[in-house]
Amino acid sequence: MSIYIDENTRVLVQGITGRQGSFHTGQMLAYGTRLVGGVSPGKGGQEVEGVPVYDSTFEALENHEAEASILFMPAPFVKDAAMEALDAGLKLLVLIPESIPLHDAMEIMAYARQKNAVIVGPNTFGLVSSGNSKIGIMPNRYFIPGPVGVVSRSGTLCYEIVGHLTESGIGTTTVVGLGGDRVVGLHFIDVLKKFEEDLDTRAVIMVGEIGGSAEEEAAAHIAANMDKPVIAYLAGKSAPPGKRMGHAGAIIERGRGTFESKVEALTGAGVKVADLPTQIAPLIQSILDKA
Repeated sequence: MSIYIDENTRVLVQGITGRQGSFHTGQMLAYGTRLVGGVSPGKGGQEVEGVPVYDSTFEALENHEAEASILFMPAPFVKDAAMEALDAGLKLLVLIPESIPLHDAMEIMAYARQKNAVIVGPNTFGLVSSGNSKIGIMPNRYFIPGPVGVVSRSGTLCYEIVGHLTESGIGTTTVVGLGGDRVVGLHFIDVLKKFEEDLDTRAVIMVGEIGGSAEEEAAAHIAANMDKPVIAYLAGKSAPPGKRMGHAGAIIERGRGTFESKVEALTGAGVKVADLPTQIAPLIQSILDKA
């Protein structure tokens, strides 16, 4: 069992003929994702890795049924592509580009709520139902089926942590990248609720970072609503206040969103916070051994 997507999820690739879109189309197909069509205005009639290309999302959906789409295009063009996909009836969008204009992102999220659709990202690596389907840019080899759910604000840290799990023989149910921009669609609490309900997920890993209050809010939710064990890792321990570190959302402002405040909130909720990414696999193994 997995959350948000599974082996039956049918996916479109918007921006499929670009360098990133075409490359990751091949990688997603190799993982087993059901890519049914691509969208690239003016390029209709072509194929990429055997996937037919259409001029619009509406045209693609006239020829194929699909539930989800992944977007590869420069940030200024994401809003129009996302709105078109939502108007066409898609219920899950994965927004790969970073630094989408703030007001564009806000409009996308508001429209998605009206359409009862889920937005993953922007500035995300995507999500993967391990062993079944991936809609994203994560390296295929690390994501094997197992009992651990992972939700992360960081892509590279997530790959490192899941890689350590895989080396230890521990697989994952679903791995979700929230995204690093200021405004994102999914938040920790959204995904934690799904993992708590998922029968196959026995433990959860949260990968957070400085900036904002998402981790503190997640800690309150965990304390009040979760029975499954949660392990966390937080990036940005040494970041100076007021300086953005990589992600647009990873900035401490007026004392809000500090590493210390997040650790205090999580440990107070019974979450073990690892000091190093390499500590997470042994911690998870000890939890699984006790279960």
